[in-house]
Amino acid sequence: MAAVENAAAALAAPEYRNALVSLLYQFADDELVLGHRDSEWLGLGPHIEEDIAFASIAQDEVGHAALAFRFLEELGEGKVDDLAFLRPAADRRNAGLLEVPNGEGTYRVEPRFDWAFALARHLAYDLFDRVRLELLTRSSYQPLAQVAVKMQREEHYHLLHHRTWLRKLSHAGSEARERLEQGLARVWPEVDGLFTLGPTATAIAAQGILPATGAALRAAWAEQMATELGAVDLPWPGDPPPAPRDGRAGEHTPALGSLLDVMSEVYRTAPEARW
Repeated sequence: MAAVENAAAALAAPEYRNALVSLLYQFADDELVLGHRDSEWLGLGPHIEEDIAFASIAQDEVGHAALAFRFLEELGEGKVDDLAFLRPAADRRNAGLLEVPNGEGTYRVEPRFDWAFALARHLAYDLFDRVRLELLTRSSYQPLAQVAVKMQREEHYHLLHHRTWLRKLSHAGSEARERLEQGLARVWPEVDGLFTLGPTATAIAAQGILPATGAALRAAWAEQMATELGAVDLPWPGDPPPAPRDGRAGEHTPALGSLLDVMSEVYRTAPEARW
């Protein structure tokens, strides 16, 4: 009862509620956008087992997004389906790295997808998500802390999957290793956008919703990413540069708009449908 009363009291404070809502949008949009990018690999993976694996990972990511959107619905932000499918690109708070297309074009026009890039992006994101979820298990918002524990178990297997592929590609020979290095090179200019935490970053940390600064998130991620690359003798590309745009503040590329058009097509056509 005391925890419920404390949560209610915290939500009554505008600064706390605004910071919580901001972080929930970041989390939900990260997971939903990456989940959609993952789903584009269905039928295009290196082999059928990998099609199934990536489809399963995509399902997990979208499920995590749905949990965050439900929290937002409970906080009065709107209906879950509307939050997921009807918000314009400028209202999205996902990191820019996650909206980058898997390859040239879209799956409607015979894309040339880049498997090494998809894996490098996922490894970078999964390590970030591991750091974020660990911190969220200590969140001052108890409902979020509780679901973070469950999500950690699922994300653990995602990281194992991508770590396995990192080893496969890095040890498979010159072409595979070269493509992996090229994939990392595509990831690196965008990766810093994961850590900005948006305009409410100070309040998010000060209120204990995510008990860390963006700088602390970046440092913890860099240590783990360097370990993963070092384990397969891949060079550390250097400190990531500032991202070209801040997705946490609604700054996005046209690629996100195209992704949202595809992702929301069914819901816009049949709004009576339920997610």
